[in-house]
Amino acid sequence: MENITFQTLPEVVSWNANYKKDEVAFVHENYTTSFSEFNIFTNQIANGLIHEKIQPVAKVALLAKDSNLTYELLFGCAKAKAVLVGINWRLAPQEIIYIINQSESEILFVGEEFFPVVEKIENELTGIRKIIAIKGNHGEWSDFISWKTIQYRESPGLNYRAEDPVVQMYTSGTTGHPKGVQLAHYTFFRLLQGAKLQGDEWMNLNQKDTLLICVPMFHIGGLWWGVQGFIHGAKNVVMDAFIAWKALEIIEKYRITKVALVPAMIQFCLTEPSCKTSDLSSLQYILYGGSPITPTLLKQALEVFKCHFFQIYGMTETGNCAVTLRPADHDVTGLKRKDAAGKPFPGVEVKIVDQQGNTLPAGKTGEIYIKSPSVMLGYWKNESATNETLSEGWIRTGDGGYMDDEEYIYVCDRIKDMIICAGENIFPAEIEAALSEHEGVSEVAVIGVPDELWGEAVKAFVVLKPNYTIKQRELINFLRSRIADFKVPKTISFVESLPRNPSGKVLKRVLREPFWQGRERHVN
Repeated sequence: MENITFQTLPEVVSWNANYKKDEVAFVHENYTTSFSEFNIFTNQIANGLIHEKIQPVAKVALLAKDSNLTYELLFGCAKAKAVLVGINWRLAPQEIIYIINQSESEILFVGEEFFPVVEKIENELTGIRKIIAIKGNHGEWSDFISWKTIQYRESPGLNYRAEDPVVQMYTSGTTGHPKGVQLAHYTFFRLLQGAKLQGDEWMNLNQKDTLLICVPMFHIGGLWWGVQGFIHGAKNVVMDAFIAWKALEIIEKYRITKVALVPAMIQFCLTEPSCKTSDLSSLQYILYGGSPITPTLLKQALEVFKCHFFQIYGMTETGNCAVTLRPADHDVTGLKRKDAAGKPFPGVEVKIVDQQGNTLPAGKTGEIYIKSPSVMLGYWKNESATNETLSEGWIRTGDGGYMDDEEYIYVCDRIKDMIICAGENIFPAEIEAALSEHEGVSEVAVIGVPDELWGEAVKAFVVLKPNYTIKQRELINFLRSRIADFKVPKTISFVESLPRNPSGKVLKRVLREPFWQGRERHVN
């Protein structure tokens, strides 16, 4: 399938509808959607949004688990020139309120599982003027299927540009509030198109593929993978939530050829009893990212899945992947490059920079900077954060690492104060702010510690106010109503004081050191 001229998502929908017609685009549970049906459905959604007076670049929020319908909504928003704000459904109510209000979303689509949450917070959603139940029936809100069905089936006939924003994804930040990363249509095209122009087919995504889409679309990794499957005309099998035994069942049933996972998902599949009996012979490639993979896990995965492995490294701000480690480098017998994040994609530049802004030579450790053709437009209504992260096309990743003589990138540590747990980016500032709201907490510091299953686990150090006593479990329960469960510390240590430098800054490296001692990398 020749896709080198595509620049926007609506173009792809039209092309697939004309040339692939009745072939299957999406599968969710027992429901299938053909490419021609997908074109009609997305036209109807676009016309419905326009009828609701959604203007270009206005925000539409989504709080629902993945399905064929959520991908219809994504492309329907694109056809209406609206911007989809996908919300992590694992977040706490207050976090959801912040994202919807900060994004200035006007319409909210919500899945049945999240009706109770939205009912509780509805009055606090300042800009929402309509709520539509994307799955399930709700007495007071519009029903998605009914709403969609009455709309015109023809294209809305708008003009689209590659630079138009199409999604706004929220990433946690060091300030305690998440930032809205604005991504344009070009984010989904320029990287792989540029590589192909240089003769690099990378994973050779094509219309004969059947992809498993099991990383949630509120993550850039999941969204990018699902969109790439559609761009390349593949059959895309969507899971609403990852469950290891179901994933193995789907791989066998649909003869999945390629799948994107985080290392924790690979671990879950390998520990599932049915993994030994499932027919996984259709798998050609497994793409993984979100966090590094341990040599032990990689060795086991290579033996069981018997397919090629690709690693990707990047971030939402770079438009997902920017660096890749290819199958030839996944040699667990001793090649050092197996510990690398990989080499830059064609068209991507990487440099290592010291604290003074100087570019460092090979082998020297500093902060990793990335310039990608898929780079974000900027953070929504946060010019200072945009200027701090994005300058002349370069993204400051906040990761510490080095480049070797062959341009392999090695990630050694985090300059940004971030924890990665099962592929989720967690910033301690959010947790510290929530813990500080407790009446008995005087000071708090949060770090990430190694965890063999999740990569890293959240750990808090708390200094209590004089004569105040509280149990670890009570503080953890206090946090559960304020932040998402995956951000809640697994353990809390009560200490008399926190280590600080002469200027009073908490020395988190001192807190981290005992847990990471003896490890080559301070990321897991």
